Amino acid sequence: MTTQRMKAAVYDSAGDPDVLRYTDVDRPSCGPDEVLVRIGAISIEGGDLLHRANMAPEAPNHIVGFAAAGEIVEVGSAVSNRRVGQRVATGALEGSHAEYRAVRASGTWLVPDGVDDAAAAAVPVAFGTAWHCVHARLQLAEGNTLLVQGGAGMVGLAAIQIAHRLGARVIATVSGQERTARLRTLGLDEAIDHRSQDVVAVVRELTAGRGVDAVIDPVGSTLPQSFEALKEQGRLVFVGNVGGSLNPDLFPAMGKNLTLHGVFFGALWERPEVSATIEAILADVAAGKLEVVIDRRFPLAEAAAAHRHAEQGGILGRTVMVP
Repeated sequence: MTTQRMKAAVYDSAGDPDVLRYTDVDRPSCGPDEVLVRIGAISIEGGDLLHRANMAPEAPNHIVGFAAAGEIVEVGSAVSNRRVGQRVATGALEGSHAEYRAVRASGTWLVPDGVDDAAAAAVPVAFGTAWHCVHARLQLAEGNTLLVQGGAGMVGLAAIQIAHRLGARVIATVSGQERTARLRTLGLDEAIDHRSQDVVAVVRELTAGRGVDAVIDPVGSTLPQSFEALKEQGRLVFVGNVGGSLNPDLFPAMGKNLTLHGVFFGALWERPEVSATIEAILADVAAGKLEVVIDRRFPLAEAAAAHRHAEQGGILGRTVMVP
């Protein structure tokens, strides 16, 4: 039997975006509890960039990537809740940077009409993470004040919208007038330009010296600043390390009796209650209640350029690739 082939962006060793190669590889087979998806769009997640840069693959032609969306073309023998032809968003710890991916059916979510593949691909990781942070971890409530570090990233952009819908006051670090203006249309109340302003000082001014109730920090290198910005007994959730440094001194957090949560959403999304949340978010996107902002689209053949773009500063929302 001839093995079917597909195009993919692969790499053999960790490094800068140029380690990515666009080449032919074997198409994955569909296991009993899996579905095979023909990918329509790939969302480049922060974890994809960190894996490519720092994690040496165990075998050549490694396909990185958490999130993608597309159409089911094959269903495993043990799968009863999916069928060929359905459009799904998919989440797995690798394999998105390709024309096809095989994923567990429990790591897929039906895409409603009116949501394109690019928006659907960006929902599970970024919006799922933001929802889990705001609701399950921070238990944010109406009238609370939230600081979002890196408001123009997709987790930040999602958190701003979700917190705004709760009736919280939302402050975010963001650079550039155009990006700030765009985030205000999504629910941002106050912006702090981290390049030219003292973030903690501005937070103190905006909160009459009290500090914010909660912080979402996807940056990592800003954690000491986040500790300072919080009120006594405030709550913080850290969800990433895009700043490249996640070794904070925790003594200030202890001194202020802060509550710290870490969230790696990839370990949670197959839990039934969490999976239902992703489906609800997709429904909200379809209804126009939440907006997925796509910064730029690249062909999968230009994966190296797409990763380079996603790593640079000054973007708003998610970088996606199309096979």
